Amino acid sequence: MALGFPCWGRDLIWGLLWSRGSLTGCYTRQCSPNSVLPYRTYRAFSVGFHRKPGFLYRIPYGAGAPLWTPHLPLFPQPEGVRVSVNVLSDQNDRPVLFVVRQKEAVVSFQVPLILRGLYQRKYAYQEVSRTLCQPQTKAEVETQHFYVDVSTLSLNTSYQLRVTRVENFVLQTNERFSFNATAAQPQYFKYEFPEEVDSVIVKVTSAMAFPCSVISIQDILCPVYDLDNNVAFIGMYQTMTKKAAITVQKKDFPSHSFYVVVVVKTEDEACGGALPYYPLSKDASPDQPNRQKTLEVMVSPAITSEAYVRSVLFCLGIFLSFYILTLLIACWERPSCPTGHSRSIPDSFMNHGPYDSYGYGSFGEGSADGLGLAAGERSLENVAGRPRLDSLSSVEEDDYDTLADIDYDKNVIRTKQYLCVADLARKDKRVLRKKYQIYFWNIATIAVFYALPVIQLVITYQTVVNVTGNQDICYYNFLCAHPLGNLSAFNNILSNLGYVLLGLLFLLIILQREINYNRALLRNDAHALECGIPKHFGLFYAMGTALMMEGLLSACYHVCPNYTNFQFDTSFMYMIAGLCMLKLYQKRHPDINASAYSAYACLALVIFFSVVGVVFGKGNTAFWIVFSVIHIVATLLLSTQLYYMGRWKLDSGILRRILHVLYTDCVRQCSGPMYVDRMVLLVMGNIINWSLAAYGLIVRPNDFASYLLAIGICNLLLYFAFYIIMKLRSGERIKLIPLLCIISTSVVWGFALFFFFQGLSTWQKTPAESREHNRDCILLDFFDDHDIWHFLSSIAMFGSFLVLLTLDDDLDCVQRDKIYVF
Repeated sequence: MALGFPCWGRDLIWGLLWSRGSLTGCYTRQCSPNSVLPYRTYRAFSVGFHRKPGFLYRIPYGAGAPLWTPHLPLFPQPEGVRVSVNVLSDQNDRPVLFVVRQKEAVVSFQVPLILRGLYQRKYAYQEVSRTLCQPQTKAEVETQHFYVDVSTLSLNTSYQLRVTRVENFVLQTNERFSFNATAAQPQYFKYEFPEEVDSVIVKVTSAMAFPCSVISIQDILCPVYDLDNNVAFIGMYQTMTKKAAITVQKKDFPSHSFYVVVVVKTEDEACGGALPYYPLSKDASPDQPNRQKTLEVMVSPAITSEAYVRSVLFCLGIFLSFYILTLLIACWERPSCPTGHSRSIPDSFMNHGPYDSYGYGSFGEGSADGLGLAAGERSLENVAGRPRLDSLSSVEEDDYDTLADIDYDKNVIRTKQYLCVADLARKDKRVLRKKYQIYFWNIATIAVFYALPVIQLVITYQTVVNVTGNQDICYYNFLCAHPLGNLSAFNNILSNLGYVLLGLLFLLIILQREINYNRALLRNDAHALECGIPKHFGLFYAMGTALMMEGLLSACYHVCPNYTNFQFDTSFMYMIAGLCMLKLYQKRHPDINASAYSAYACLALVIFFSVVGVVFGKGNTAFWIVFSVIHIVATLLLSTQLYYMGRWKLDSGILRRILHVLYTDCVRQCSGPMYVDRMVLLVMGNIINWSLAAYGLIVRPNDFASYLLAIGICNLLLYFAFYIIMKLRSGERIKLIPLLCIISTSVVWGFALFFFFQGLSTWQKTPAESREHNRDCILLDFFDDHDIWHFLSSIAMFGSFLVLLTLDDDLDCVQRDKIYVF
């Protein structure tokens, strides 16, 4: 007795795997209830390929099926073979299983093909196409066969099977090729390295952003992972909307060839798209529109090793030239102060009398009655024999006020209407020197503890990228990312060399100035003791160290730039902006400048808000309200501190004192501000900061780190402009070197910001969307726009530091009781 079962036939199809002609084979088959094979007696059939494209073969199923095997000519060029299946029957509960058996691989798939998306969503595809793997062959001409097994439990199923040759299966160098792909019809192509090429860049582009796709580079191995659910198993891969680029090195592929695999994803969520509508019915499928994508691929040679050497030499040449230029300027400049040189501040300055007549802000107006220092009473000869007070003997920082308070009360001195530098430079130089040296030692300690874990972390990131092949982890400019060793984007790291070299040069300049100043003190030089802005170099050392650390941490960030390590690139930018403001304020307020502990604590708070803002601030109304309130309150507190020169207290009686001042100055009598210049600066500062707070609250910019940095830079520029204007108004002048530094630095900053805002990548979007901003290299075929930003910004920061260093060189021969405080 013969046992039968419905259509449990295995359609055994054999053919030539590497066809050498324009071959197309097509086979249509229908299983019906009458097509029942006796158990163990069913017969397989064979189908060959005909050279005429599109010719359809209908072959009856069952015993005695005719066999037809054509003669196939052989050609030396290997090509790919593609198997396409279309199930004409709509029976999703009983799919048809296709198994393609090759010499070194087995590929199986069912139709309808079920692919899963996010939250285990299922997507069914009736038309499936797969390119067969091309195993390695040792012989120049080799005939290989493959077999297709078809099986199903369905009682009535119709399907169409087509075998075609893949056009342009082997990609050519610098030649574009267009093709289509869907989620169930992936494509892949082969590329073979030419003898003279060591690395290539694979560029894939598309006019349409969606559907989302994945580009993968895989070794010539079977099987090829070309479905959405397994494309990440091997090789390098990245998601794509409109652009994708992967640099491939010959040394990573022993066969000197690789596959370029293109897979269309079932959903667009990975590329920033919206999820499709998911029906409530259990048996229904999600709404899947036509997800076919047209793409274009091109493989072009990458740069050679000579380009690496040329770029490194270029980078070193640019920044080492600053060392030579600095040496030439140092040899050319010979500052000298004529004996007895003195400069008086104009009597008509600010429409008030000379400085020998002071008014006091909290104690009434009029003469100081002997408490003031007459402008002409001192002479440098009287101080030439004074002993030096620059010893670094152990002095507690809290003791710095005791010496000066014997003669004058701080409230009397600091609340005068018009101050000179001598009024705010009365503390022991030993203590102030130690106080400002703490800035350097603190930032050096911070740098060590900050940099070591950062370096460990980015090495781990780079290792993960290299091991997993997931290039979505790092947000490079993939169109200009040149690998070196284990580093994926060496050019972005090399371009940060300028921060380190110029920061070191600035430290050497400060060291030379400090040596010259100490030598002058050893000679009891009168000008060093009593003239010019008080020389404190601790903040300058901290600025130079911060510039070097900015270069190091920016290089670490660009090892693998992403959402989780952005603060590496911005932390020392905040510190540089804060230190510059502190140094500018210290110039004329050396006694009352902030201590290193409080300054770094405030900067740490800024960095904390930067991290919180990036993590939680996007679209979070509550965060922006809280931050704006804190921003405004901090602005008011700082304004009060600056206006009253620190002579106020934040305690329980602050509200009572505020009401008293408002009553006496606004209600009882309407009087103008006592310190007009300071009031103008602080009003402008409050307007700018309140405007920035309102902008943040209304617009809520996505890049919170840059927004916070913009707040610091705006305040720094405002204070610097105020300083320049007040310096010129007080009758002082700007020497040639600082003037040239100001002009050239402003120009360089303008060009630097232009390249900064090009936006070659952004971790605020998905990796695929970020790659839409990628651009080709623009300098030496090695550096991109962001690298040029690194070059120019390092030069601009160095120039800005030189401006702060040399801005008041014209006062080196002016006594401190004749230098105006603003």
